[in-house]
Amino acid sequence: MNSRYDYGECEICTTPLEEKCVKQDFWLRGELIVVEGVPAGGCPQCGEKVVNADVGRRLATLMEDSERIAAATRILVPTLRFEEQEVSL
Repeated sequence: MNSRYDYGECEICTTPLEEKCVKQDFWLRGELIVVEGVPAGGCPQCGEKVVNADVGRRLATLMEDSERIAAATRILVPTLRFEEQEVSL
């Protein structure tokens, strides 16, 4: 991937962000939506990721495309329930 955007430093740990393609997840009306191949700045230290404004607008447009979402491939996702007694407070 050719670098086209300077993402700067991570706001969490100040490590320089590296351009990469990531999977971005969204919850929309109780349904998990995963978008693959999203260009983003990713932190190699803490894992934080950010997108630039143009990518953010494109993601918002994708989330409004109900026909595309309906036709998208479905995946199974394990679901676990957090049990409070498993944590010592």
